[in-house]
Amino acid sequence: MKLVKQNQAQEFSNSNKCKGIEYPLGDKDINFSIATINGRYPENGYCVNEECKELIYVMDGDGSLNKKDETIQFEKGDVILIDKGEIYYWDAHCTISMPCTPAWYPEQHKFVEE
Repeated sequence: MKLVKQNQAQEFSNSNKCKGIEYPLGDKDINFSIATINGRYPENGYCVNEECKELIYVMDGDGSLNKKDETIQFEKGDVILIDKGEIYYWDAHCTISMPCTPAWYPEQHKFVEE
């Protein structure tokens, strides 16, 4: 069992549209963060997690998650599973919680041109 206190959480910023806090579990199999997305992320093109699945719980707000051939509209209270290898972008104003498995790490998160 492990407890991570709120004051141990570390702020991060993927861009000026995506900011959040990560709770340092130190576990290679799973991690947890909370992010706020305001607008389109990434600003151009798409992104992909090559190794990690993300389970998204929409804590507040709404928006869309967009793949090349599909758009998912979501709102507060919804849950979204993003599988590894899925190419997508956000267009949203929301706060989300995200456990990732295996634990998310920056090198596996890539940007894809349109």
